[in-house]
Amino acid sequence: MRIIPVIDLKGGHVVRAFRGERASYAPIVTPLAVGSAPEAIVAGFLRLFAFDTIYIADLDAIERCGDHGAAIEALARSFPQVGFWVDDGARSIAAPGPRAFRLANLFPVIGSESLARNVAPDLSREARSILSLDFRGDEFLGPPALLDDPRLWPPRVIAMTLARVGAFAGPDVALLSSLARRAPGREIYAAGGLRDARDLETLTRLGVAGVLVASALHDGRLSAQELRRAM
Repeated sequence: MRIIPVIDLKGGHVVRAFRGERASYAPIVTPLAVGSAPEAIVAGFLRLFAFDTIYIADLDAIERCGDHGAAIEALARSFPQVGFWVDDGARSIAAPGPRAFRLANLFPVIGSESLARNVAPDLSREARSILSLDFRGDEFLGPPALLDDPRLWPPRVIAMTLARVGAFAGPDVALLSSLARRAPGREIYAAGGLRDARDLETLTRLGVAGVLVASALHDGRLSAQELRRAM
């Protein structure tokens, strides 16, 4: 089980995400760091545990109202031991977000919500890329053909349930089970709803490869000992 901390960037700050309601996101307040600067939050995560991967959502880039490209590249240089999965609104590998990241520890995330509804890119040979299948409630945000055809998916796939983000509603077990059955051989990562170590045990039983988490770390719902046990 890989546990991957998340930072959501908006207006130069790491913000607290809740149910995908991005207009209301405010700078994070956390015992892991002083302030909400990206470098401080990453350092706080690494003091808690030696995570090898961190997920970044550049919300300004996703919403097409700016970007944090320079800050993301600075993080990659400051923490070369960490691999950063970056969703910056890229529409495909051929149409990246605001910046074509070239540092070896930056990995592109293709979020389905950023794709044209009538275009389903074939990402099956994109070994460095991660596909995020984005859902709001029962609605899939992206081209239906992409969700319907697992042959188009890369080796790593995130099931992003936006309505559960920050809400401590528990992982979407039904969705994760369905994706795992439909795409054997793919690594499926859960995103949204993780509450505590018991949810980690549930995901392990499902065969999920890992989970993206933020609120449970900031709120102390996962201890360093529980992280070591799960990882």
